[in-house]
Formats: sequence, C-alpha cells, structure tokens
Amino acid sequence: MKRILALLLAAVMLLPCLCALADTPKPIEVIPYDQLPETRDGMHHYLLLCVDQWRSNPSNLGNSDGIMILTLDTRANRIMLTSLIRDALVVRPDGVIGRVNYIAKNYSPEALCKVLSEHLGIRIEKYVLFDFQQIANIVDYMGGVEITVDASEARYLREYPLDAHQTEPKMNRAGTYLFTGRAAVIYMRIRKAGGGGDFTRTQRARTVLSTLADKCRVMTYDQARDLVDIVAANTTMTNMTLEDMVYAMELAYSLRSCVIEELRIPQEDAVSPISYAGMSVQEIDWIKSREDVADYMECSWLVIDDEEYDD
Repeated sequence: MKRILALLLAAVMLLPCLCALADTPKPIEVIPYDQLPETRDGMHHYLLLCVDQWRSNPSNLGNSDGIMILTLDTRANRIMLTSLIRDALVVRPDGVIGRVNYIAKNYSPEALCKVLSEHLGIRIEKYVLFDFQQIANIVDYMGGVEITVDASEARYLREYPLDAHQTEPKMNRAGTYLFTGRAAVIYMRIRKAGGGGDFTRTQRARTVLSTLADKCRVMTYDQARDLVDIVAANTTMTNMTLEDMVYAMELAYSLRSCVIEELRIPQEDAVSPISYAGMSVQEIDWIKSREDVADYMECSWLVIDDEEYDD
C-alpha cells in the first residue's frame, strides 16, 4: 500500500511537468526585419486591424479581433486581401511565443506590423486600427452590405438577436439580406455557427470587406475622396497621414475593376491546434506560410479557403 501511495504521489508531482512539456510550442523561425526584401515598385501593403471593443480607447486597446492585410499592386493590377487567424502563435517583440491578437494591445500596432512582417516575409509599415462601431459606421455610410447566409448563420443571427431593422428583410432563414453596419459586425464575429471557428470567421470578414470594395467600383473619384474622409473620421489609431490615405485611395481607385483575391494564413497544410498557456491556439508552420504568401503575392492566382475546420 505504501508503494502504491508513493507512486500516486510521484505521478501527481510529475503531472505539472508533463503538462508544461505538452504545452511547449515548437521554436518559430522568422526573418529579422532588417533582412526582409524591399517591397518592389508598385506593391503596397496596409495592415487593417479591428479591436474587440465597440468603443475603443487608444490608451487601453482591446485584443485584435480582426487582422487583415490589404495589398494593392499597380504593376500586376491586383487587389489582395490576406487574413490571419487571431489565435496564431507568433514570436512576440520580447522574444517569447504568444498569441498574435495580444500584440497591438500589449506592445503597439507598429510592433504588430513588425512581427507580421518578420513572420510573413513582407514589409508592412502602414496600419489603420478600428473598433466595432467605427466599422459599423463605415458600412452604414456605404449603404450597408448584401450578404448571403446559410441556415446555421441565420439561426445564430436570429438568436443573437438582431433588431428587425438591422437586416432587410428581417433575419429569418438562409438567404441574401442587406445588412446594416451593426449587423455586419455581428456577422463577421460569428464563430460558433457552421463549424470552422476562427478560420471561417476570417472568411466572413473578407466577405464583408470584398463586398464593400465591390460597391466602390461604381464610385466617382469625388465619392471615393469623400469615403477617405469618412474612414479617417472613423479610425481609433493609424500611422497614416491624410495624404497617405488619399494616396492609397487613388491606388485602389485605379484598380477598381480588378477581381479581389483572397488568402487565409495559415493554409490547411500549415497549422496544428495545440493547448498553450491554458489556451486553445494554433501552431503555424511559418516557413510554409511565407512560401504561400510569396507565391500569392508574385503569382496571379486566385486563392480560396480550404475545407472548413471543426471547432
């Protein structure tokens, strides 16, 4: 009996060590910022962030609920949206591995630009950070967005619930609806409907942004310029000047007839779910992901999501 008790005690004492070992992620290889290749002429990367707050405070930011890179390429005549899942593990500015969606809050949006640059192999220098209400304001200014929802999404939105006036017609079953700004934000944040978790959530965010971009195709130059003022007025933080925003608008306006291409990082063959620091997170093969990004940026091929993940 004493031997059994001793073995049980030893097992209890070893359990924390075994758990810590199981939760240790693999080392992450990045490219130091000063070794990144220069961005070629005609290509421009902009980091679009949304914090998980309806009313944000620049001195106390929430976590990054949405992380997306807008790439405008005037040489190849392309517009690209690259989304990153929020629970991806990265090397933080202090050298410790952690979740990517904590970096802008705990360090700065500029620090997140550098981290993503080193992990993805591209130089990202400009960013714009919004909160949920600011995204909703921009969608409302654009007259809302038409979104097709499946049965599970419709059920989630009915149970949320949305107010009757927040979609046209009132949310009922699978189908196409005109979403107001608040409804569009709630749609983008769906995670528990239809499977896929955060992987599918990034697709919903790209759906809203690409739908808004499609509405911009028919804008006049003056209307596009007015939109820049609306975006500037609905920004929590940015390192872009108004001149920078006007320049980006002019680039996008010149590309308004392009098909909007989409990529999700990571792709299916470059990710593994693990438990780390008491959280469910995604361990990314960043070498493979950099190859995917390089192929995507330099080869004109349209990228769609892989099959959905289960929660």
